[in-house]
Parts: sequence; C-alpha cells; structure tokens
Amino acid sequence: MKKRLFLMLAVVVVFIAVLGGFKYSQISKAMSQSYQPPPEAVTTIVTKQDMWTGSLNAIGTVEAVHGVMVSADLPGLVSEVHFDSGRSVSKGDVLVRLDTKQERAQLNAADAQRDLARLALERNQGLATAGVVAQANLDQAQAEFRSATARVGEIAATIERKTIRAPFAGVLGIRQVNLGQYVAGGAPIVQLQAIRPVYVNFSIPQQDFGLMSRGSTIDVTSDAAGISETGKITAMDSVVDEATRNMRVQATFDNADGRLRPGMYVEAHLASGGASPVILIPSSAINYAPFGDSVFVVGDMKDEKTGKPYKGVRQQFVKLGGARGDQVAVVSGLKPGEEIVSSGVFKLRPGAAVIVNNTVQPANSSAPKPENS
Repeated sequence: MKKRLFLMLAVVVVFIAVLGGFKYSQISKAMSQSYQPPPEAVTTIVTKQDMWTGSLNAIGTVEAVHGVMVSADLPGLVSEVHFDSGRSVSKGDVLVRLDTKQERAQLNAADAQRDLARLALERNQGLATAGVVAQANLDQAQAEFRSATARVGEIAATIERKTIRAPFAGVLGIRQVNLGQYVAGGAPIVQLQAIRPVYVNFSIPQQDFGLMSRGSTIDVTSDAAGISETGKITAMDSVVDEATRNMRVQATFDNADGRLRPGMYVEAHLASGGASPVILIPSSAINYAPFGDSVFVVGDMKDEKTGKPYKGVRQQFVKLGGARGDQVAVVSGLKPGEEIVSSGVFKLRPGAAVIVNNTVQPANSSAPKPENS
C-alpha cells in the first residue's frame, strides 16, 4: 500500500515539474520577443523655407482717456434729471440737480445777515472817522462783515455742489438714479467715458522691449463686429513687473467711429522688423509642453531587437517664432525638406510606427477664412 502511495506521489511530482517547465519555456519565449504596437495613422507635410516678416502680438484692453463714475458730491433728493442714458455730453452740461430748498432759505438768511453787517460796518467807519468810536469797534464790525460774506459763499457753494455736471466731454452710460430718489454722498449717478481718442494698454516680455519705440504704428483687431483700428505707441512704463518680467505699453487710437469701448478685449499687432527666413508649419503639428515645444519627424527606422525596417518618428525640439492664421514660424530645429507629422501628434511617442494618410490635411493658411479658424 505504501509503495503504491509513493508511486502516485512521484507521478504527480513529475507531472507538475513537466508542466512548470513547459510554462517557463512559454514565458521565456514571450519575454524574449519585443512587442511592436500597431502603427498610428497620421498626416504629414514636407517643410520648406519661407520669408517671414516678424510681428509682435499681444492682448490689450481698451481704456478711456478720461473715464469716471459721476457721483453725488453731497446727499440729497433728486429733483431734476437732465440726461438720457447713452447720450453724448459736453463738458459742463448739467446731468442732475438735487433739491436745494433748505439751502436757498439758508442763503436768504445769510444774505440778510451780510447786509446787516455791511450797514454796521459803514456806520462804524463813519463814527470812527469822526472819532466817536474806538478802533476796536471798527475792527469787530469788519470781522463780522467778512464772516457774514463767507457764510453766504459757503451756502452758495453747497447749492452749486448739488448741481452735478459733466466734468468732461464724453459718452454717458446707463442712468443709475431716478427722479425723487434720495442719494447719499458718493452715490453713483452714471458712467462717463471719453472715447475719442482711446488708449489700448498691453504688456510685452522684457526681451521685446527693443522693438518698441514711441510713435511706432500699431494695429488692433477685435472679434466684435470686425473692428480694426490703427494707432501709435504713445507711452511705455518706466519699470518692468518683477513678477512677470513684462512691461506695460500704451497706444493711442483716434477711434473716430467710437467702436472701441473701454474694457474691450483687443489683439495688438506690431511689425517688428524686416523679413527673415523661417520654416512655416501648421500649428496642429506642434506638440506644446512645459519643458519645450517639439514636432515629430518621419523617417525610416529599424527595430533594435528584430532589425526589421519600418516607418517611424523621432521627436525634434524646436524654437518657435510668431504665429499668423493657422501657421507658426519655426526659427530653429528644422531644416527644409524634412517630413513632419501635421496632425495626430498627441498620440505619438519617439520611435512610434506610423502610416501616412494625406487624404485630408489640417488647415495651413496664413489668412484663414473665417479669421482665426
């Protein structure tokens, strides 16, 4: 019985050993073979050199030459409103009058007090000339008359301050008060913006400061109704922002048609010199990354383990210049005549196999229609 048990145990051990050896052989063979993922379908273009007139592009904000929120100087009740929302006004035009009944009554009393002080002063002057009253009485009469005159001026100034006028010529915004409304001191009345001319403020990197000069022509565009305006650089900040290493620049635009409005976002374009040779490629060909921008160059490659040839890609880091439409200028890193991937870069890695299918190509125009498509 024991011999039979030992025999069965030996058979099981031999079977397990044979099975383990077979599996080990399979795994070793699989590990020795390299896995080649299926090739990715991409589109490609052949690079060529072109002349590129450099331009400096920046995002700007329109700002009024003069712009304020017209506010109530003193508290009071709105008795008259003399403007309509959105209307153009001239400097000094009356916008709102606050109720001044109490102040006018005080002014009448102050006028009467001043008249009385004047009579007392004239009387004391005559008596002083005759030597009847002391000089001290004349001095007191003069002081009382000046005090009464100042009181009249103070109340008149208060009445004038309750007449709210346009501090400069411009365009009004939306009215924020109503007839009969009580407004506190400093309460907003209406926006007033001088929009002819206007400023456009934008920032540029410190390395581009040499391209800036006062009087240089600059263009701005906006997607708002196809706005396009030409102006001139009129000011540059005296310091560079330590946090961003950018410098603020200000340009002035006539804005004759008034389409540029304060707060509007615009794109500023400044020609930065003569033409220079660059490689123009579609923006879809660029693999943007924090550690550097790159493209994938297509070429014949050979598998390191099997030695089999295949069409693959290598990653090439590039230095980019300006952009125009769908195109981006490559300043360095590429040569004319190289075949690069124009779409599908997001799914590639260095050495990946590719299949080129150029049936449909990505947009590659310097002036796309519609713009910025």
